[in-house]
Amino acid sequence: MTRGHTDHVYEGELRTLREQVLLMGAKVEEMIRSSMRALAERDSDLARRMIECDRQVNRLEVEIDDLCMRVLAKRQPVASDLRFITTALKLVTDLERIGDLGVNICERVIELNADPPLKPYGNMQLIADATQSMLRESLDAFVAGDVGKAQELLERDKIVDAYYQEQFRELITYMMEDPRNIQRAMRLCAIAKYLERIADHTTNLAEMVVFMVKGKDIRHPGSRKAPALDN
Repeated sequence: MTRGHTDHVYEGELRTLREQVLLMGAKVEEMIRSSMRALAERDSDLARRMIECDRQVNRLEVEIDDLCMRVLAKRQPVASDLRFITTALKLVTDLERIGDLGVNICERVIELNADPPLKPYGNMQLIADATQSMLRESLDAFVAGDVGKAQELLERDKIVDAYYQEQFRELITYMMEDPRNIQRAMRLCAIAKYLERIADHTTNLAEMVVFMVKGKDIRHPGSRKAPALDN
């Protein structure tokens, strides 16, 4: 096999890896978007379909892990390629967990739909919109290798946290007003918490993008203030 052919095959493997990660990200995005639509429209059938969709997400995680391992074993990549592959390995773990949280949301939606609806859900849609935007933009940053966008996302997690705290307080008020609201309000609290955790996983994705591009680990808050490293 010639060197040129070897390089061509290697580039194809990296391209396939990137495409598979994006496919997994798109499926996870759809799960979260549809789970919130199932909540708003009280659509239990849609919630059940999204629970089934998690199997596809799990399968993609296994396939991506396998591809990463094969490329590492055969090509022994270095520098930016090595960071890209190790980032993909970590990134799909967070995507799989986001998918699991989408399943959790759907399970609570099905339970909620068995009872009359509670009052309007206050900040729930704000939490969902902010979280979905973070997820979508973190994947965009991964594709583009955009460190600036990734670092900006780290600050937006605080907005989701603030929305969550306000929603939690509102639901506690519903429970105090009428004990009959407690079970439904607790399920809505759980959904809000799942969304907040999705935002946390999205923050992980953004941190991984910085590592992939700069080779700098910023997972610990103090390290984010250190000077950025050159490529």
